[in-house]
Amino acid sequence: MTVEGDIPRLGLTSEEFRQKGKEIIDFIADYYDNLNQVQPLSQVKPNFLYDLLPKEAPEEPESFDQVMADFNSKIMPGITHWQSGNFYGYYPANSTYPGILGEMLSAMATGVGFSWINMPSLTELETITLDWVGKLLGLEQGFLSFKPDGTAGEGGGVIQGTASEAIIVAMLAARNKKVQEYIEEHPNHTEEDLVLFKSKLVAYGSDQTHSSGEKASIVIECNFRGVKTDGSKRLTKESLSKAIEEDKAKGLIPFFVVATFGTTATAAIDDFPGIAEVAEKEELWYHVDGAYAAAALVCPEFRPLIDGYQTADSFNFNPHKWLLTNFDVSALYVKKSSYITSALTIHRDYYRNKATSSGLVRDYKDWQIPLGRRFRALKLWMVLRTFGARGLRNHIRRTVGYAKWLESQLKADGRFKVVCPVDFSLLIVQINKQTIADKLGATDIDSEHVHSVFVKANAALHARILEQNTVFITTCDLDGVTSIHIAIGAPLSDEDTMNVLLDTLVSNLELVLADPKVMSA
Repeated sequence: MTVEGDIPRLGLTSEEFRQKGKEIIDFIADYYDNLNQVQPLSQVKPNFLYDLLPKEAPEEPESFDQVMADFNSKIMPGITHWQSGNFYGYYPANSTYPGILGEMLSAMATGVGFSWINMPSLTELETITLDWVGKLLGLEQGFLSFKPDGTAGEGGGVIQGTASEAIIVAMLAARNKKVQEYIEEHPNHTEEDLVLFKSKLVAYGSDQTHSSGEKASIVIECNFRGVKTDGSKRLTKESLSKAIEEDKAKGLIPFFVVATFGTTATAAIDDFPGIAEVAEKEELWYHVDGAYAAAALVCPEFRPLIDGYQTADSFNFNPHKWLLTNFDVSALYVKKSSYITSALTIHRDYYRNKATSSGLVRDYKDWQIPLGRRFRALKLWMVLRTFGARGLRNHIRRTVGYAKWLESQLKADGRFKVVCPVDFSLLIVQINKQTIADKLGATDIDSEHVHSVFVKANAALHARILEQNTVFITTCDLDGVTSIHIAIGAPLSDEDTMNVLLDTLVSNLELVLADPKVMSA
């Protein structure tokens, strides 16, 4: 029996969909065309939307024009414009037209692609596309799904939602590997022995490792130790070795280490050759987190910076950060996929099918935490096809060039200090302490008074820039000093937006230096 009604089964008729779809494409194009003229940071107050929207969903259908009118008047004010050329906060979250169109096609063919049979193209395009990306980055052959002769290898790539998911998967695989080794070495173990063994496992990162490392340890219930970094904010061989020896003396069992290529706060590069040595000696799972900076490896000139990663067990980076692909696409590569699948595969009757039973296909449900997955490879594939390798390299080199230009301008000004090396497209900036001393007429740059004003002035500089809302930048805390964190990488950043950024920094610095409330301790 069917129930007829006046509501189209797909919400709109085909003709309405064509019309409204074209209107939305125009809306998006207009948005991007004018985005650099809009204040990047939303100015709404917390809970602003609650008072603007009804308390219940409508009983009767509303026209799509009404919905779009509400989107414009009520939703848009709460949008922070990450794609603006004036957005320099956090790290880039690239969005491009090919990525958007890929999202549309993914939405068209939406399904729950947990097994190959659910949507063969979803699985196979992901496998092939991640091999393309791996080759563009210059990754070791062992990280790829296919050998040069076209046969399947032991490793391969899988798209996760974020780097936070990727490190959980890697850590689960590492723990499972370590537990299986214990079981093989202790065939007469009891359940209590196994519980005790797991409770002693320790994962390592640095005090600059992304919070996802510690969160992963919470999820899988192991210990995590953030090792103190050196003066360059790097995890070194020496500090890691010392931490491991201390923990082993306590009866703990090291099993995992994450080395970061471009830390969140300063884009520091850990001691990859040294960490590789320690990982091999201590039989640790060696995970590389290159969430932001590894996109730069599409340019061969950056690859020497990561030398020492080659012996890693897993490698992760986010094309949705700096490689022109819309969120959420995080690429995780492993040398031996069996470690992941043995940790995450669960069989049920309702998953059974001939393709899976044949052993000839890959079921990505066994490579991730969730069961279902979207057709995310489509947007990555369309970006790769549309930009080509040359377009991706041009984007990286252009934004790094802007960072180098800004660094030179700030150094020439003399009143700013670029705190960390500009290896990629990130600058960490403070007011030069000598500038504060000169303004105060102080001869001792290290005096308590100068330092107090120095700390206050740096915080005030960011507060002024944030309030002005011409550009959006975030901060990091370096040794108790608010430091401006400028991450360049938006496709819409250009020479004009860079000049606006420089003028914003300089003009607000002058206001800070002229403010008697700031320049007094």
